[in-house]
Amino acid sequence: AALTTLRRDALVWGSRASRAAPGVRQTLPHPAGLGPPAAEVFASYPIDRLTALVTDLDGELPRGFSDATRLIARISERLADPSALIEDAGDEARAALGRLVWGPPVGRVADARRPVRVDTAETPIERLLARGLLAAEDDRTVTVPREVALHLRGGHLFRDLAADPPPFATDTRARDEDTIVRGAAGEAFTVVREIEELLERWSLEPPPVLRSGGLAVRDLRAAATLLDVPEWRAALLAEIAQAAGLLTRSGDLDGEWLPTPAYDLWLRRDIAGRWTELAHGWLRTDRVPGLVGERDDRDRLVNALSESARHGSAPATRHATLAILADAPAGIPVTATAVRERLDWLQPRRGGPLRDRLVDWSLREAAVLGLTGFGVLASFARDLLDGADPESTLAKHLPEPGDKVLIQADLTAVAPGPLVTDLARELALTADVESTGGATVYRFTSGSVRRALDAGRSASDLLDMLTRHSATPVPQPLAYLVEDVARRHGQLRVGSLVSYVRADNPATLDEILADRRADPLRLHRLAPTVLASGLGRADLLTGLRGLGLAPVAESPGGGVIVTRPDARRAEPPPSAEIVRLRPPDAVEDSVITATVRALRAGEEASRLGAARQAAAKGPDGEPPRSPAVATVELLRGAVERGARVWIGYLDQQGQASSRIVEPIRVEGGFLTGFDATRAAVHRFALHRITGVTELKPE
Repeated sequence: AALTTLRRDALVWGSRASRAAPGVRQTLPHPAGLGPPAAEVFASYPIDRLTALVTDLDGELPRGFSDATRLIARISERLADPSALIEDAGDEARAALGRLVWGPPVGRVADARRPVRVDTAETPIERLLARGLLAAEDDRTVTVPREVALHLRGGHLFRDLAADPPPFATDTRARDEDTIVRGAAGEAFTVVREIEELLERWSLEPPPVLRSGGLAVRDLRAAATLLDVPEWRAALLAEIAQAAGLLTRSGDLDGEWLPTPAYDLWLRRDIAGRWTELAHGWLRTDRVPGLVGERDDRDRLVNALSESARHGSAPATRHATLAILADAPAGIPVTATAVRERLDWLQPRRGGPLRDRLVDWSLREAAVLGLTGFGVLASFARDLLDGADPESTLAKHLPEPGDKVLIQADLTAVAPGPLVTDLARELALTADVESTGGATVYRFTSGSVRRALDAGRSASDLLDMLTRHSATPVPQPLAYLVEDVARRHGQLRVGSLVSYVRADNPATLDEILADRRADPLRLHRLAPTVLASGLGRADLLTGLRGLGLAPVAESPGGGVIVTRPDARRAEPPPSAEIVRLRPPDAVEDSVITATVRALRAGEEASRLGAARQAAAKGPDGEPPRSPAVATVELLRGAVERGARVWIGYLDQQGQASSRIVEPIRVEGGFLTGFDATRAAVHRFALHRITGVTELKPE
């Protein structure tokens, strides 16, 4: 059965005799968490370093040792029983060694190959290096020789070989199913509302895309302020929206973050349907919102929506975490520690600090999404994991969107629960949100009413809408407010000369010219009913409104310009994958083709050795140069034809280089392809590519 599984996964091959596939040994560098034996790990040491090490171990200069082989054999003999060496190194050194004993056996230190002697060693690491209890693999990596680790383990290969998984805690008070589902449904409703509010704002005021890809820190903070949530939650909401295909960038080289046309279809679904799409996107994406705000391995900040916030094991970790919650006793909350312990038992080779953090992030994100309530997996989340439809179960516990509000005489309106989409949009346009919570309070002001009038609504439109959706008659103060603002709205019209002001009544313009506050507007009269200004139209509108007036923008033909920007949408790039529309087990043909191509190229590189380096060199001459738009088109064409290209590329320091690349896809401001010069799949930022030339087939 084990061999059948290994053959199915292409880890072994052969019909009569089974052989490990190429790369398996390299994938398992530390069996049982053990490092290489001393004979292997010290083989890279120079002869003078080996001589000094043997001298320190034996207390005298080695005699009769003329080659490295005999010196390494002597070191191996001394490390076969290193108890005296460990005791001599001291307690601090032993504690440092203990952190590597059970694996992984490697650590990172600065200047690992520096020469150290027993009599000059100062730090615990230096004392271990001087006694051979640690060996330097390169300038920054040290490892514990296998003999030392086995001694400290007491001869055991594994710390724990439990046949059964660790039990769940049973002393926690269980919660009833109804409480769990209601709590999870409340979170599910909240996350849908927050994502809708965020995308509505970005459809009107889209944030720019950073040149390196992603969302700027200031824009993330603005989103957090808008939603009144922490920045990590705002990053999670943006990442979920992108994973569900509702958000994308509007260009390859630059652009803005905008909702996609799929967002409009998403809005037409009920709350349960919207949540299902978000949950599917989160489960399948390899993006890791928890990385946002941290530093990558090059000490660069990881921005939301950037390519750095990815990890291939994220989807598997999410599924494994939720599966453990599903196996827990009914109603019993499972702690993050319990989930990590069980995952360590189920998947011991995948453990490590990053996997532990992914588990913690998965639990936090599942709670935000409403997959869990009070730490317990909700029933509709179980349906989602089992491939069933969770909408019917979730819909029973969600509040029905209403189309009525309570309008009060103090110019406020109270929405006691969620509103239907059309009413929510109209209220957001006509009034300002004053507070949120169990009920949303809107306040009508002169500015908010003018905003609706600027967007093309009339006074009768607003009063009809309020009358239709008000549970009580529209209060007289609100009707007076709407009519008063509408009466003054549009009396002034602003255009561009740079700009001008026009009014039917010359007395209105006389009042403006007589007002000292209008001096900065640089106005002068062209005609009895026309004033000109050196300011732009937008600045002139702002200045006149600061005088308490209510002007509107005017087109060259004399028509009123609706100044509220229309909601904008961005089409996903042609190669972008809308995860929510993809069958669970589907794999694109392009991915399979690119994978096979990379495997074959790797095998060719292994066979040719040094010849590969020569073959991977670019053509003679300077790296190519081409316009930015042409670069993107050439790369997309190469992806479709499966052609090789020669690109010029600038690194972080601005150094130019040339690469031979087999493009796989172009999306999100990056080219993903097999880099023949390095025999590896690599991502290239499009704005750093100076030019592209397609190479003819050999």
